[in-house]
Amino acid sequence: MESFWKLTYLLEPASLTLIATAVFVTFASATRALTHGKDMERNRDVLEASITLDRSQALMIPLASSCSLLLMFYVFSSVSQLVTAFTALFSVSSLYFCLSPYTAFFKTQFGLTDPFVSRCCSKAFTRMQWLVLLLSVGIVSAWLVTGNWVLNNLLGICICITFVSHVRLPNIKICTLFLICLFVYDVFWVFFSERFFGENVMVSVATQKASNPVHTVVDKLSLPGLQLITKKLELPVKLIFPRNLIGDLASEGGNRNYMMLGLGDMAVPGMLLALILCFDHRKDRDVLDPLDISSPKGPKYFWNALFGYAIGLVAALAAGILSLSPQPALLYLVPSTLGPVLFLSWTRKEIAELWEGSSPNTNDKTHLMDP
Repeated sequence: MESFWKLTYLLEPASLTLIATAVFVTFASATRALTHGKDMERNRDVLEASITLDRSQALMIPLASSCSLLLMFYVFSSVSQLVTAFTALFSVSSLYFCLSPYTAFFKTQFGLTDPFVSRCCSKAFTRMQWLVLLLSVGIVSAWLVTGNWVLNNLLGICICITFVSHVRLPNIKICTLFLICLFVYDVFWVFFSERFFGENVMVSVATQKASNPVHTVVDKLSLPGLQLITKKLELPVKLIFPRNLIGDLASEGGNRNYMMLGLGDMAVPGMLLALILCFDHRKDRDVLDPLDISSPKGPKYFWNALFGYAIGLVAALAAGILSLSPQPALLYLVPSTLGPVLFLSWTRKEIAELWEGSSPNTNDKTHLMDP
C-alpha cells in the first residue's frame, strides 16, 4: 500500500510536465525528420547532409559513447569550458535549424518579400534567415548568462530534434541492432559501472555542472555585472524540471531538486519513430485506391510506437520512484517502442518489408520519399 502511494508522485506537475515534454519531443523529432527529408529530396543541391547508419556504425556508437562517458567522468573539470563553448555553438545551429521552417510560414501568411542579403560560410542568407540566426544567438547567450533551466530545456529539445533529423536508420534490422546495443550500454553504465569504477559513472556525468566561459572572461577582464552571470551551467544534454515546478518558476535560484531525463532517452526512440513514420508515409503514398481491400488497415506503426514510448517512460519513472535509485530509461523504452512495431508488422505480414527497408542506398545524402 505504501508503494502505491509513492506512485502518486507521478501525478505531480513536474512528473506530468516531464512526460508530456518527452512525448512531444519524440513526436516533433520524427515529424521534423520526415519534413527535412522531403525538403532535401526537393533541393538536392543543398549543402546539408543526413547520415544513414550502417551496421558497423550502429555497433560503434555505443562503444564511442562509452569512451566519451569515461573521458567526461575523469577529465570533465579540465575541459568543461571547452565543452560549454562547443555546446553553445551546436545549440545555435540546432535552434536555427528548428526555427528556420517558420520563416516560410510567415512569408506565406503575410506576403513578405525576403531577398538574399549576404553570404556566410558558402551559404546565402535572406533577411529573415539572418533574423532567425540572431534570435538563436540571443537565446543561447541568455542561457550562458543566466543558466536558466527553461532555456536549458529549450536548447536540449532543439538539439534532440536536429540530431534525429540528420542521423537516420535505414531499416528495422539496423534499428533493432542499434537499440539493443544502446539498451545494454544504458543498463551497464547505470547499474554496473559502480562495481568497476567506484561510482555510478552515468549519474555522475549527467549531474556534473560545467564552468561558464562567459563568467571566466568577464572575471578576467574585471567587467561589471559579474554577479549576474552564473558561474556553473547545466549543459543541455538532458531535460530538467524542478520538483517544485510551480513555485520554482518564480524563484531566484538556490538549491533545487530536479527531475531529469537524458536527451538520448528521447533521441534514440525518436530515431525509431522517424523510421516508421517514413514507412507509414510511404505506405500511404503508394495506396492508389483508398477502397482497395489490400491497402493497410488499422492503426499506424507510428502511433503504436509513440503510445508505447509514453508507457515505457511512465514505467521508468515509476521504477525510479519505487526503487529510490536512478533507472536506465532505455531498459523500459526499447521494449515498449520496438516491441509494438515488430508485433504489428508480424500480424500485418509486413515484417520482411520493414526489416530490410526500402531505401536504395545509404549515402550521406538522404533519399527518402517524394513529397
